[in-house]
Amino acid sequence: MGDEFDDLLAANAAYAADFKGGDFDGIAHAGVAIVTCMDSRIDPLRMLGLHHGDAKIFRNPGGRVTPQAVEALVLGVHLLNVNRILVIPHTRCAMTASTQEELRERVGRSAGQDAAWQEFDVVEDQMAALEEDVAKIRSHPLIPHSVKVGGFLYDVDTGRLERML
Repeated sequence: MGDEFDDLLAANAAYAADFKGGDFDGIAHAGVAIVTCMDSRIDPLRMLGLHHGDAKIFRNPGGRVTPQAVEALVLGVHLLNVNRILVIPHTRCAMTASTQEELRERVGRSAGQDAAWQEFDVVEDQMAALEEDVAKIRSHPLIPHSVKVGGFLYDVDTGRLERML
């Protein structure tokens, strides 16, 4: 096969050479689940002082609580030791800076084809979206009230996390 992944496979070989996580049981040892954006400026474990095995992390554009995120949270709460959930969007998020039409046009131009059919989960009001997402989790019938749910905002320029809800 080609060379396009060789650098990553070499890095993985170095990582695996002294890998000590093979006996990990897969639960969230700190009892934490995080829903956040896919933005590469976010390092979910390190920003909270957590380590390998401490948390379940679900990432998507905009850090929204989608049906797939809810599925992950329900599984985390009932099967993987999760008792605290953090929803963490961030400053300067691309999903807050563009309209649906703008994203479709930009993607279409990059793809060289019409992208008008593609849905993007654009965030028009980040605080309203965070309130909606936190409420969605808190009111879900399969997530008990004993599970603590918080809404936060991560500042990509300072690394600071601020509790909003």
